[in-house]
Amino acid sequence: MNTVKASIFRCNCVTVSCVIFSLHYLVRSYSFIKMVTLAPPLAVRGMKKLDRDRFAQTIDIPCLRVKSSSVGTLTGLLKRYLLKMRSFKAIRPVCSENGVVEDIREVVLDPRIITSFGDFTVQDRELLGQMGIDESSFKQGQLDLTYDNWAADDVLAAVLPEGVETAAGYSLIGHIVHVNLREHLHEYKHVIGEVLLDKIKQARTVVNKVDTIDSTFRVFNMEVLAGEPDFVTEVKENSLRFKFDFSAVYWNSRLGTEHERIVKKLSSGDVLYDVFAGVGPFSIPAAKKKCFVLANDLNPESYKWLQKNAKLNKVEEFITAFNKDGADFIKEEVKNHILEHRGEQRSHIVMNLPAIAVSFLPAFKYLFSMDQLKQIRMLPLIHVYCFVKGEGNSKEMATSLVEDQLNCSISEAVSEVFFVRNVAPNKDMMRVSFHLTESMVLGGKRPLELETGVKEKEVKKTK
Repeated sequence: MNTVKASIFRCNCVTVSCVIFSLHYLVRSYSFIKMVTLAPPLAVRGMKKLDRDRFAQTIDIPCLRVKSSSVGTLTGLLKRYLLKMRSFKAIRPVCSENGVVEDIREVVLDPRIITSFGDFTVQDRELLGQMGIDESSFKQGQLDLTYDNWAADDVLAAVLPEGVETAAGYSLIGHIVHVNLREHLHEYKHVIGEVLLDKIKQARTVVNKVDTIDSTFRVFNMEVLAGEPDFVTEVKENSLRFKFDFSAVYWNSRLGTEHERIVKKLSSGDVLYDVFAGVGPFSIPAAKKKCFVLANDLNPESYKWLQKNAKLNKVEEFITAFNKDGADFIKEEVKNHILEHRGEQRSHIVMNLPAIAVSFLPAFKYLFSMDQLKQIRMLPLIHVYCFVKGEGNSKEMATSLVEDQLNCSISEAVSEVFFVRNVAPNKDMMRVSFHLTESMVLGGKRPLELETGVKEKEVKKTK
């Protein structure tokens, strides 16, 4: 019995010793890692005027000293252990008092991963040993860090008060960096602007939106936080070039995928009616596919840049541009073009003004008379965008918005109800794609089948 108790006591002692050793190792490792967190110095916290010199600091770092001839082979082996920072090369020459030691290189390791030679995996230690690299090759060196070594996110996280949401989110429009700063960040806005200007390679101008988008021309007032007050920029989207004055027109780089998604639904020879065309993100690529495009925008600046972009991309022969109110464009240009061509071509109508686009849908009510409908083979497929708020079913809410404006059900005419993106908490951008039907253009009060025998399914033969 005493033997059993003694054995249990010895096991418990061993267990306690192991736990104590493990805790000691963890504490030692944590202390070292904490000491070299690789974050900018605490002295920059709360800075409201950017002082780049205050970011300088010297830290201790682990490294391996190896023969220069071994560097090529070692790079692959040590890739996951190397220290990776901006404006920094992890393999550097070794300098002595007399100058550079030509045949030796220092491989700088990440102190958050490696604190001793034993931190390499057993397999990697064996491979290093085969190359003549062992614990004697492991050294502690020093590294001088400066403002240039940190990315924008790291700098802003260090400067702004702890717990404050950073300004890491931005849009890059050509050379313009666009941020939308919340009120609690306004006192740091110029520091934020300078940091983004420094850290984003192609940036020359940083602007902040200072009010909501104007629903008429879809533009917002902006202030320059850093750089040049140069708002004429050029971007590439889906292999096409778009040039415009960002201060005078609407452009959203986050919609590139949606632009491409719609254009893929089009085929050469189709017709696109772009009611709120902007500078042409739907119209230009559609014209590039040799679709016939009627593009409209109420904003004179958008109208001007739309025409310039058509020439820039050499598609002006496929685009006819208009500078009208959206409802007038539908009632006049869209109506006349459909009647002129008798709906022989497949056609699409894009209505990308999500804040108010659905309010233009009544323009389709009574668009054609019964006699005019008899002459039309196919009616267009409409793609209307909208915002829906709340925690309900976004697709049902978007469909309901369309039905309320048309005063009829669209359940049998819907092609797709698509979630485009989340704009804000509990606010989604949606697209409702549906076939324009006889019932809709007759005010929702007439039967879906005409007296001539033209069936609804024939009218809806479009993508």
